Amino acid sequence: MTGSVTDKQTGEPLQGATIEISGNKNVRLVSGLDGTFMLKKLAPGTYKVRVMFLNYAAYEAPLELKESQFNLHIELNRQEKEMAEVKAMAEAARAAGLRHAIWSTLEDTRKWVPLSDNRMPTLHGKYKVPHFDGKGESNQYFTDAGVPTTFLLTSFYWDNFISFGMGPKKGPDGKLGMTLPMDDKKLPGIAAEDIGKCAYGIFKKGSEFIGKTVGVAGEHLSGAEMAAALTEALGEEVRYNDVPADVYRSFGFPGADDVGNMFQFKRDFEDVYRGNRDLGLVRELNPSVQSFESWLAVNKDRIPIG
Repeated sequence: MTGSVTDKQTGEPLQGATIEISGNKNVRLVSGLDGTFMLKKLAPGTYKVRVMFLNYAAYEAPLELKESQFNLHIELNRQEKEMAEVKAMAEAARAAGLRHAIWSTLEDTRKWVPLSDNRMPTLHGKYKVPHFDGKGESNQYFTDAGVPTTFLLTSFYWDNFISFGMGPKKGPDGKLGMTLPMDDKKLPGIAAEDIGKCAYGIFKKGSEFIGKTVGVAGEHLSGAEMAAALTEALGEEVRYNDVPADVYRSFGFPGADDVGNMFQFKRDFEDVYRGNRDLGLVRELNPSVQSFESWLAVNKDRIPIG
């Protein structure tokens, strides 16, 4: 199977987009310089395709593969386009008379780090953390439309160790390390599959959380604590490498500036970010929420080792 990933508005190829294919076979790959990708020996069958690229709305769709040769062209919408779609979504929810909507969102970091604040660079002229700020700014669409809404704050997906290239990598000495600009601060994280279960728990509470913001996480862990859990699960030492946010932003992978700003916000405003994610409430909404250790027990073999 071959494919390509482009900007929907400009047609520009997107290098470094993450493509996940799950089904009879689970595969993760990254688009090349011209936005293309190739996957060999994918048997016919039913799959789910998810494509992610920072500052773009994620793409998800089923894929029915019936031929050995197949071409898949995927177009992604920029953050601003996603905001327009959110506005339309809120208006559609109002028109449909929905009694309760849950909007998956994030903090608008500009409330804590205004554009004039030089602690972190301003991106695209109007954001500090584009994929956070666009989501947070869009909250108002549901409020203005009068839709009964719960605003659901998500957290760092542990699945990023599988699908976003954040898994341990070998250094010059051959030792595995995971690198984050988090100092000794704790990072709220969650298994992606638990987010929907938490949302279901909110719906089960009826109107209790309408108009409220609920943050979800499975655990709050430092980089050192995550490295220790990875060491135990993988059976090989994983070191935690702390770096300054400026260094992380300079790594050069697609979206490094956005991700670097994100981690800096979570580090510098730890009390705010962690305070918005009450583990006790999460366990009330979803008693089966996974810890990092239990998530690793199931997913350790899926983590690519660089």
